[in-house]
Order: sequence, then structure tokens, then C-alpha cells
Amino acid sequence: MDSLEILTAFVINVLFVTVLGWYLVTNLQWYDYKLSRVILKHHKPHWHLVYFFIPFIAYHTTGNFFIIFFLFAVLPAMMIWHRNLDKKLVLTWRVKRFLILLISLVLFQNVLCTLKGGCGTYGVFMPLAIAYIGSYMIEKFLFTMFRKDAKKKLSNMKDLQIVCITGSYGKTSIKNFVTEILNKKYKVYATPRSVNTFGGIIKDINESLPENCEIYICEAGARESGDIYEITTFLKPQTVVVGKVGLAHVEYFKTLKNIIATKLEIMQSPRLKNAFIHTSVTDEPHEKVTFFGDEVQNIQATLDGTDFDLKFKEETLPLHTEILGSFQTMNIAVAVQIAKLFKMSNNEIKDAVAGLKPVEHRLQKIVAGGKIILDDGYNGNIDGMLEGVRLCSLHEGRKVLVTPGLIESSDELNLKFIEAINDVFDIVIVTGALNAELFNKNLNVKNKIMLHDKSKIQDLLANQTKSGDIILFANDAPSFI
Repeated sequence: MDSLEILTAFVINVLFVTVLGWYLVTNLQWYDYKLSRVILKHHKPHWHLVYFFIPFIAYHTTGNFFIIFFLFAVLPAMMIWHRNLDKKLVLTWRVKRFLILLISLVLFQNVLCTLKGGCGTYGVFMPLAIAYIGSYMIEKFLFTMFRKDAKKKLSNMKDLQIVCITGSYGKTSIKNFVTEILNKKYKVYATPRSVNTFGGIIKDINESLPENCEIYICEAGARESGDIYEITTFLKPQTVVVGKVGLAHVEYFKTLKNIIATKLEIMQSPRLKNAFIHTSVTDEPHEKVTFFGDEVQNIQATLDGTDFDLKFKEETLPLHTEILGSFQTMNIAVAVQIAKLFKMSNNEIKDAVAGLKPVEHRLQKIVAGGKIILDDGYNGNIDGMLEGVRLCSLHEGRKVLVTPGLIESSDELNLKFIEAINDVFDIVIVTGALNAELFNKNLNVKNKIMLHDKSKIQDLLANQTKSGDIILFANDAPSFI
């Protein structure tokens, strides 16, 4: 090859490997940087064929024609793919380290090959593999250092009370309710948004946990056995909560029994003093366990708020909240139990519950343009979604639903959801392809719309809805699902 051909091959190889690396790290970020989940648990595995394997094979089989294929097929396709994603790659330091390492490796490889003249084709797989392994080792080392820093910080906060919350449903709601109520009396800090992995918790402790915090509220999530145990034995919470447990993420745990066993790992905290466990989890008595869920009575849940009573041994506590959804009463109930544990009076609790703010994207009521919007986009469990349907049934105008169905759940539960939908809604817009076939076959409403491209939802709603309608966004799923 002459010098121009060598330079062209050099540049195309660098660009091609970078594009594949961008695709790889985007998928890794979606699936908690676990390659096994990217390969075996991906919701759209055909993307790997289109955006990775076909270009990879073409690179090694099309010779000098690959530059045309890359510039006019691979690169435009990847740019369109990236542009249409609603959950784009976030350029965290972890991602930046991977990309810097990858580009450095491919440049080193290509310079060495060019100088030695021993490469018929510049490599693609090798720099990707080494960058992944090297990045993994770097992150492992950094995590060990961050873990040590977080442990030291917690050990220095000797009077800190830690409340750790897990469960299949309602973890974030319980965390927010406990935080808001206890904030009326104590200096409280809670993990932000849905930060609930061990790595996310470590990072948050190091960067954001205030030194003067009195109560730290932490949410613990899991994708496999041992995840809750790892968080629990590190934090050593004195108070733990296991919310309602069901078939969420059953594809990872296989059985409800495995899900329950994983959630109950939280009971192994070395400093455990009090545990609050929902009645759906277990009925096995334990000296440190208080069961919750059955103390909620006389629920009146409408589109204007929720009234209910909490029945304790010696008293009944009437409460009102602006929070929508009867299912939220059990989450508020355990927050009240914890408030009582921390010596808050009934009047303090009543005022705090009355002032609770709606949890963002969890049956959050928004009134705009004469339309009522119930944003339940972050709720992915059957009970919450059915409650959203029930609340919509109370509205006298037209009812519109936007949903991908239940994600990481069963066809049986999706059919239960569809049955409820058929009795209530006038228009149903099904987003995404995951449950599209099941919904298309079983939906029986006046107007059903199967929408694979979520970017068109705004225009579609503008055309299909009018003042006086109620619109429920039940669950949401990023486009890679």
C-alpha cells in the first residue's frame, strides 16, 4: 500500500473502533457495566447484530470497500441510533476513562503496526477487549479506594443513625416519605433519586453525605443474590425496611422465593435494632420485626388526595395527604412507624404527612391546558399501575393511557393490567415493542395506537387529546427496552 492508503486505513480503523467502543460502553452503562447482562439480558439483542457484528464482519471481509460501507452505512446508522435514544450515554469519568484508554490503545496498535509493517489489517477486537479488561481493573482499584474512604467517613460519624430500605415496590416512595417526615425534627440526608446500587451508595457517601447528618436514609436495590447483603454489611443500618415484595425483576431472580430471600438479606445488619417488614414478605415472627400493611384502614383515595386511618394497639391516627394512590398509604404507614421510633409526636406526624410532596413521576398530578396528567412514569409494579387506572375511572371526561406495559414482569400480570384498561380507557397508546404484540392482541378499546418511536409521543398526544381529558403515563421504558 502507498502512504495515502496506509493513512486512510489508519484513520478509518481509529474511527471504527471508537464507534464500536461508544456502542459498547453505552450498553454497559445501561446494564450496570456488566457484560454478561449486555450479552444475555439485553432487551433488543438484534441491535448487537446490526450495530456491532455486521460492521465487524464487514471490516474483515470487504477489504478496500469498507471505507465506503463505513462512511455511508455504519457511521450514519450509528449517528441515527444515538440521536433517537432517549437514554443517551452519560459522559461520566468512568466512560471517559474507557474511551481514553480505548483510543490510546488503538493509536498505539496502529502506530506499531505501521512502523513494523507487520499488520495486513489493523486490529479491532484486540483494542476493544484490552480496553474493557483494563477499564474493569482500573474501576475495581478505584472502587476499593472509594470504599475505604466511605467506610472511614461513616466510622467517624459515630452517632449517625442509618435507615436502609429495600423491597420490590415503593422503595423510593418510602425513602422520600421517611425523609420528609423526619426532616421536620432532625438533620436528615437521603440517597438522591433512585441511587440504590452499592457503587452509587459509596459514591454518594463520599461526595454528598453531610458531616452533621443525624439520620441517613438509604435505598438498597438488587439484581442478583448477595446485592442487598453487600450493602447491608457495609452500612450496618440500625433500622431496616422491607417494603412490598412481588415479581418485579423476576427475570433475574427466576422465582418469588429467590426475590424474598434476597430482600431479607437486609436482616443481616450487624447493628440491627428494628426491622419493619411488609406482610407480603413473611409472617415469621422475630423479636426485632414489626410488620406493616394491615394497620391501614378506611382509605378514601381520590384525584384530590387520600384520607386514611392508621390503627395501632392503643390508638387510631387519622391522616390526610395530597399524595395520590391508595397503595401509597402502606408506604406512608411505615414512614409513620419510623417517625414514632424516632420519638415524633402524633401532631408532628400529622402535619408532616399533610405536607408530603408528590414523588416525582409516581402518580404525580399535573394540570395543563385543561387536561389532567397523571405522571406515573417511574412506577413499574402491577398494584401501582392498577391504582392509576382506578383513579382515572373516577374522572368524568375522556381517559387516555400511555404505557409500555409492565417491564421485567410476566405476561400474566400484563394481561391483568390489560383487562383493567379495557374497562376504563378510550384511547390507549402502547409505546415500545416489548409488549406490543400482547397488547395489540388483547386490547379492546375505542382507539389503540402502537407507537414504536417514542419521539413522536408529544405530537401524537397534541392531535389525539383535548381539554377535559385525563392522561395517565403508566410506567416508562427507555428506548433500549
